Amino acid sequence: MGLMDFIKGELLEIIEWTDDSRDTIVWRFPDEDKAIKNGAQLIVRESQVAQFVYLGEFADTFEPGKHSLHTENIPILTKLKSWKYGFNSPFKVDVYYINTRLFTGMKWGTANPIMMRDQDFGIIRARAYGTYDFRVTDAKRFLKEVAGSDHNFRVDEFADTMRSRVVSVFTEALATSNVPVLDVATRYSELGDALLPLINPAMSSKYGMEIASFVVENVSVPKEVEEAIDKRSSMAAVGDLNDYVKYQMAEGLGHPSGGGPAGMASELAIGMAVAQEMVKGQGGILGGQTTPAAAAPAPASGGIGALPELMNPGQVAQALGVTEADVMTIIESGELKAKKIGASHRILKSALDAYLAE
Repeated sequence: MGLMDFIKGELLEIIEWTDDSRDTIVWRFPDEDKAIKNGAQLIVRESQVAQFVYLGEFADTFEPGKHSLHTENIPILTKLKSWKYGFNSPFKVDVYYINTRLFTGMKWGTANPIMMRDQDFGIIRARAYGTYDFRVTDAKRFLKEVAGSDHNFRVDEFADTMRSRVVSVFTEALATSNVPVLDVATRYSELGDALLPLINPAMSSKYGMEIASFVVENVSVPKEVEEAIDKRSSMAAVGDLNDYVKYQMAEGLGHPSGGGPAGMASELAIGMAVAQEMVKGQGGILGGQTTPAAAAPAPASGGIGALPELMNPGQVAQALGVTEADVMTIIESGELKAKKIGASHRILKSALDAYLAE
């Protein structure tokens, strides 16, 4: 090998980066301590920016294209090296490639709950998570503030810093937005769009990058708040509570055994109806009348008159002109439908009407 061939082998003639990864943001060209030849070709592909760094100082920046390295197109480096009359000899400089493409699907989430004041539930704790997309917009600032002299700076090295910055801005925005937590789920897209103008100024000035899109996927609340929301939804689904109680009572009378969840529901419904009757004072319940002092005369043939919707055996006995023991016999035979609550029975007026109509 001749001297010229040896010298040629020690010089860099083509500088380029073929990125085969999907997560590298900055890559430093491995010069292997070789100098760059005068007139060497610098190739910068789309979604790339090449940045020269000489002895720790930023030199020239190159956009996508094919560049011949001469004095004319590296003016900053020429000034730094004091090449007053051009140069013909090889030179040393660090070449950093910055990936300017859009990095998508980055995840963010709140490590701790956000304290916020809600108009429906008072002060509550909320957690949130989602995704965002970003790109580098200022190569010099990004190198200085983020990547430094790392020869291969990847997304995961910056993920924690990005996440904390994004969460900080999101927390402040959500806490001051006064949006009810019940409405947050319907405003995910609005939240994301509204946060971009708040996040990007800080990202650009500090890191030389921008958030292209910000997506809120979920905002969750503690279990007890979820249960309160579920109860509110259930009450809305029930609608008219009085109609619901009557329906449950009728269902319970159809199943005297009262077993299982259906029996529990009907007992609850009847208990609510009893409470209503006590408040209204109908049928002598407030007076504590459970059995008649003496058998009342039989009702007129026109019917049994106005009776409360819910009665005990004593009231039925008085209405029919029989003893309470007779009423209990009819109930135990199954001819008169009744619901047993504790040690007593309750009879719906509709069940009594049905018995008399037989």
